[in-house]
Amino acid sequence: MEGSPQLLWEQCLRIIKDNVTEQQYKTWFAPIECASYQDGKVVVQVPSQFVYEYLEEHYVGLLHKVLNRVFGEGTQLMYSVVMVKKDNTTVDLETSKRTTATPKARPITDGNKAPHPLKATMPQDLDPNLNTSYNFDNFIEGISNKLPRSVGQSIAENPKQSTFNPLFIYGSSGVGKTHLVNAIGTKLKELHPEKRVLYLSAHLFYVQFTNSVRNNTVNDFINFYQTIDVLIIDDIQELAGYTKTQNTFFHIFNHLHLNGKKIILTSDRPPIALQGMEERLLTRFKWGLLAELEKPNQDLRKAILKSKVRRDGLNIPEDIINYISENVNNSIRDIEGVVTSLLAYSVVYNREIDMAMAEQAVKRVVKIENKPITVEHIMDTVCDYFKVKQEDIFTSSRKQAIVQVRQISMYFAQKYTNLSAARIGTLIGKRNHATVLHSCNQVLDRIHVDKNFKSKLEELDRIINKKKQA
Repeated sequence: MEGSPQLLWEQCLRIIKDNVTEQQYKTWFAPIECASYQDGKVVVQVPSQFVYEYLEEHYVGLLHKVLNRVFGEGTQLMYSVVMVKKDNTTVDLETSKRTTATPKARPITDGNKAPHPLKATMPQDLDPNLNTSYNFDNFIEGISNKLPRSVGQSIAENPKQSTFNPLFIYGSSGVGKTHLVNAIGTKLKELHPEKRVLYLSAHLFYVQFTNSVRNNTVNDFINFYQTIDVLIIDDIQELAGYTKTQNTFFHIFNHLHLNGKKIILTSDRPPIALQGMEERLLTRFKWGLLAELEKPNQDLRKAILKSKVRRDGLNIPEDIINYISENVNNSIRDIEGVVTSLLAYSVVYNREIDMAMAEQAVKRVVKIENKPITVEHIMDTVCDYFKVKQEDIFTSSRKQAIVQVRQISMYFAQKYTNLSAARIGTLIGKRNHATVLHSCNQVLDRIHVDKNFKSKLEELDRIINKKKQA
């Protein structure tokens, strides 16, 4: 190996460029810099967490091959990820994201095969099938999730407690159920590595059971699940209508519960609303704690947004954060989608994130319905802008500030509502239709001769339109 690390990295980039498209190269590889090379370890700096994760998922094999060819066999790859762009704050990450909570063996989730107890006789041989990127550190606490989050942490720290068994977490799609149960499993496995923890979807449980019936290995299937210390099943409502699968799960549930093993379930609705489920199962679902994950309120949505922005090294102004949190209000998954879109656009087009980009990203995720503007809404906005009390509008005062607010309110009411001049006059200061028409003409005349006044009305217009979409 000859040459400086920078020259060698440039050689790597030339090879990579020959093996990917021009757009792929510009988007994912051109921004990478060689931060250092020492003791057989190359540290490359990438502009964000998103780029790091994308490279790991799609190009890590190519990177390793090129590094081994240019820097030498056995070269290790490390990432220096920019977390805060303003002061270039970085964090170092290894090329492998696997943790102690996720062993390499995957004996029971390979395809649709039913698990066999002989394939995972020791705790460390059983892959818990957890997504360790879902953890308590990035599960932001708020009013809507405080109870299930607190209970989940308590179970992870002390799985022997019998107070909350089963823990039944329910809520609509996208509120964080899967994130929370994976966080519980990951934390529990880190604190208690000897425990046999298993996470899977109800659908996979059904598929495995069906295969065990077909292969005449039902006893092995049941025996395996009875060895689990903490069983986490996601979307339990998907077992609805499958009577034989429910009967088998009933026996597994009873065995685990009687032996003090933990059972954690998620559903998109509470047990009382589950249709097509055996009554004896529904009764057992209610034995422990029913915890609802509600839709996040705006404060929590803002906190989640800011957390993801910091993680991805983005620079998003406060007004854009507010805009997204106001309009993306149903699902945390939707918020993640908007942030990912903004990051992708920022990287691909090498642009700072602005309101226009945010509006486009939000429109792709949620439908923003324009709400009708009311006279009351206009009066609130105009009075707030000029710092005039709304009750003063209904007095006989001829003070210039009050007259101006009254006239401007009438002007916007005529512009944005379908009300008659007489109705507008009644609602704004109890004036007649002639006063409304005169006021609107006064405002229009002043717009043409007073640039400062025109500028203020344009700003007011933007505020009213923004509130129209909020």
